[in-house]
Amino acid sequence: MRTPLSWLAGRYSLGARSVRLAALGSVVASIAIIVTGGIVRVTGSGLGCTDWPMCTGETLAPTAEMGVHGAIEFGNRLLTGALCAVVGWVIITARLQEKPMPAVLRGGWAQFWIVVLNAVVGGVTVWMRLSPYIVAAHFLAATLLLTAAVYTWHAAYADADAGADGTGHGAGGEGGRSGARIRSLSTALVAVTALLVLVGTLATGSGPHAGDSSDVARMPFNWTAVTIVHGVLAGAVLVLAGALLSALPKDGFGVARRKAVAFLAVLLGQGLVGLVQSVTALPSLLVMLHLLGSALVWTGVLQVHFTVKRACSSHSGPLSGAPLPRAQGAATHA
Repeated sequence: MRTPLSWLAGRYSLGARSVRLAALGSVVASIAIIVTGGIVRVTGSGLGCTDWPMCTGETLAPTAEMGVHGAIEFGNRLLTGALCAVVGWVIITARLQEKPMPAVLRGGWAQFWIVVLNAVVGGVTVWMRLSPYIVAAHFLAATLLLTAAVYTWHAAYADADAGADGTGHGAGGEGGRSGARIRSLSTALVAVTALLVLVGTLATGSGPHAGDSSDVARMPFNWTAVTIVHGVLAGAVLVLAGALLSALPKDGFGVARRKAVAFLAVLLGQGLVGLVQSVTALPSLLVMLHLLGSALVWTGVLQVHFTVKRACSSHSGPLSGAPLPRAQGAATHA
């Protein structure tokens, strides 16, 4: 069956740069929607629109009587449309490539359906009057969207990264055990970081900034205890990231090492913001910075993981302990 996209692909093509820019744009937009959702929460605008998908029972947009809170909440809803446009452009640019990019195309469609899911969860959040559990699910759905966006971005840049890392045998001396250790550390780093983000939603749901000035239910957890667990997990992520960086060979894993260093820098900055906000009664600005930091930390750990995984695959022969192939000249003079 011929679709409009297949019809366009038969007549037009776009360069690889276009799909890479589109994929990067989707990452930026996914981070932005997390941050604007946080603005809604810390300004107490979560119920600025009292219904969904309409802002009120009778109007699509907020009325003047609803004030700034209605404007903030409605503005956040409008960003969903902009996000759909960005994701749509990812799908179009991936489809109009001369060389097929199925991974990017799959990532684009995954983002589209996650946007739909998150919009519905956002509506349920309003209907449930900002239940902290639904609010947490809303944030996790946004994080899932960011995951798909980073995957798509990495897939779009995979060829460029491969050229930077090379496909030679620089990591050959590391052996099979070292390769398995690198993969295990990378997987553990992602898993513990995911747990860190999850516990962060529990800390948020147990603390202030419920999202509205009315009496909104909070999670029945001890905020101090949850925050301590959150800090311990952050320390575990720091240790794992340092261990992974130490395990990565300098030869053949240059891109992965640089991304690991960048991740460590973001993680340390995020930890500093988290510590300061915890001892200063959670000021709104620091809460927003910490929310932005959580998105950057998750973006960073995924970039590290995807890059390490691809680098290990490109060195699969030597990293499995296979002998290095002899150069032709050396074989001639042996």
